[in-house]
Amino acid sequence: MSPSPIRGLIAIAASAAALTAAVPAAAQLGDSKAPVDIVADEAESHNADCTATWRGSAEALQGNLRLRADVMTAHMTMTKGGPKQAGTAGGGGCGDLATLDAKGSVYFVTPTRRVRGDAAFYDAANTTLTVTGDVIALEGQNVMRGTRMVYNTQTGEGRVEGSGKGRNAKNRPRGVFYPKDADNSSGQPKDKARP
Repeated sequence: MSPSPIRGLIAIAASAAALTAAVPAAAQLGDSKAPVDIVADEAESHNADCTATWRGSAEALQGNLRLRADVMTAHMTMTKGGPKQAGTAGGGGCGDLATLDAKGSVYFVTPTRRVRGDAAFYDAANTTLTVTGDVIALEGQNVMRGTRMVYNTQTGEGRVEGSGKGRNAKNRPRGVFYPKDADNSSGQPKDKARP
């Protein structure tokens, strides 16, 4: 089995990393020129610890990318001097995204890929996205399942893990990959033109 189908499926998760900036401090999901549209039943931010939380059917959209979760919490870095307190002069503030937690019914969609899981965590410093729970990644007809998917968005390396070990164990990682030419089930090359 070639590693490229697995890498492509795990790349679904990498696309989610682009969504992690779905907060006012660093709004970039994919196309950095497109606006970010975030909707939830409730939103709150805490300047003291540089966090922003979106609760209740949270959904972030930018261009043709979509991230959904019951709750999304972004943690930004603190700039020099720490977060600025209301009513004070000078000081620092909140900077770039450090981590993002997405919990409950996590679902990420691009035009060609979909991934779902119970929770996701993006670590911007390590450029690593981890999706856990009942993880299902789809690209076209190809399907990859596991209980934990880890993907480095810079190197393209990743792995899928399961909670079971051994030949007959349940919950082992599983992938089903279709050939690019799935209509040609005979395995013979198609004739392009006959003389």
